[in-house]
Amino acid sequence: MNNILKYLESSYSTYPDREAVLDDQKKYTYGEYYHLTRRIGSGLCAYVGQRQPVGVYMEKCADAVAVFMGAVWAGGFYSCLNTELPGSRLEQIVSVLSPSLIVTQQALLEKAQALFPAQRIVTFEDLERSSEDPEALAERQARACDTDVLYVNFTSGSTGVPKGIAVGNRSVLDFLDCFVPLFGIDSTDVIANQAPFDFDVSVKDIYSALKAGACLAVVPRRLFPLPTQLIDFLCDTGATTMIWAVSALCLITGFHALDYRTPETVKRILYSGEVMPLKALKEFRKHLPDVTYVNLYGPTEITCNCTYAILPDRDFAPDEALPIGRAFPNEKVFLLDEDDALVTVPGQAGEICVSGTALALGYYADPVRTAQAFTQNPLNTNWYERIYRTGDLARYDESGSLYYIGRRDFQIKHMGHRVELGEIEAAAMRCDAVTRACCTFDAERQRLHLFYTGSCEKAALLAALKESLPPFMQPNTAVQLDEMPLNKNGKIDRTALAALTKKGAHK
Repeated sequence: MNNILKYLESSYSTYPDREAVLDDQKKYTYGEYYHLTRRIGSGLCAYVGQRQPVGVYMEKCADAVAVFMGAVWAGGFYSCLNTELPGSRLEQIVSVLSPSLIVTQQALLEKAQALFPAQRIVTFEDLERSSEDPEALAERQARACDTDVLYVNFTSGSTGVPKGIAVGNRSVLDFLDCFVPLFGIDSTDVIANQAPFDFDVSVKDIYSALKAGACLAVVPRRLFPLPTQLIDFLCDTGATTMIWAVSALCLITGFHALDYRTPETVKRILYSGEVMPLKALKEFRKHLPDVTYVNLYGPTEITCNCTYAILPDRDFAPDEALPIGRAFPNEKVFLLDEDDALVTVPGQAGEICVSGTALALGYYADPVRTAQAFTQNPLNTNWYERIYRTGDLARYDESGSLYYIGRRDFQIKHMGHRVELGEIEAAAMRCDAVTRACCTFDAERQRLHLFYTGSCEKAALLAALKESLPPFMQPNTAVQLDEMPLNKNGKIDRTALAALTKKGAHK
């Protein structure tokens, strides 16, 4: 078998009676889940051809993951249509994806029909009643290839049209075969899934569990505004592994939920998506001192992550940067300067570039943007070596460890100087009463706008920044917010913040 189903088959054969996937409504053993996915796959064979997409419009739950597997059994691939997205956004995604079928739940059927009137729609409930068809599934799997698409996740695009990032089975297999043993994930673990299924952080949750024979505990979406109930879920399920977005971890510390109850079964916390505020890290370490903390880095285009840093067991200085570390096995990560020359000198900034099997197949139905982002390695003139240019800037320290600097597109020119917005944000975060900070730049008016949460007074914050930053980096305004607006992936929504400045919210 040349796809991720080999993980499911192995865990089913080894641990048929062990819990495989659960949420707040259902629990499945590996034996139950294996046959459920095969019944769904058998039902999908009537609708989906080899290498064709299945749109999954379902709530975040254990059954949704079963549909993902069913799509692969049927020889196709899946794309999660997040039910929280605006209808117009979903329409854009479906227009790009052109799915053979959309799978939804009975409770969402009318809504799905209204959103996707031109699409064929079937319910999960109908599919789970299908009879298992071993011959049909075997025929589909005989024609499967490891480079077949596994999933397509859609992200924002600079043109306003969502980009579908197509990731193949081989890329996921290659990454997870390194990821799982590196962090010691095994069959005794319970992986608490925080990320929505259209966000690639969830890929590590789903397939780490299937590979290791561990239990995937799908955290209900409704719990995230309720930190104490979220902590209860982690404690009650015996969660051992949290592979979470930084913003989700900050939600817990921001509401002091660890003072309410400590999830003492947790052994490892791996995070990504944004720079981890040192205050949040310190809060976790105070309550969970024996946990392994890992800083992960990598965009969706390289299948989850390409570098990692296991953090040392020590306190970090307030102005100290956290490393993003070194490349995962079988991934080549290097820096190129503006002239496409290799960066080797510690401290010199360069764009992070990645090559290796873990690279995505490209942008779905978008050869132009694929060719722009996935290019020939300029350092190699002897054979075709595809690389992905991340647009992220980083530097090496003296030991060869990588440190994230910021996005190219967060680098602005202000008062004749090149400025990294991340540096202004880091300076603001050094103020004790600031919990989160984000800086935007109004290029038209040449103004820097700082948004922050916490109890710090605006005047005190601006005075502190005046003391620590040169004039060309000092924000023109500071806006105190109750909370930061977040996008669907849990990252700070910079577009929403920029819109606030246009409404005059900074006055």
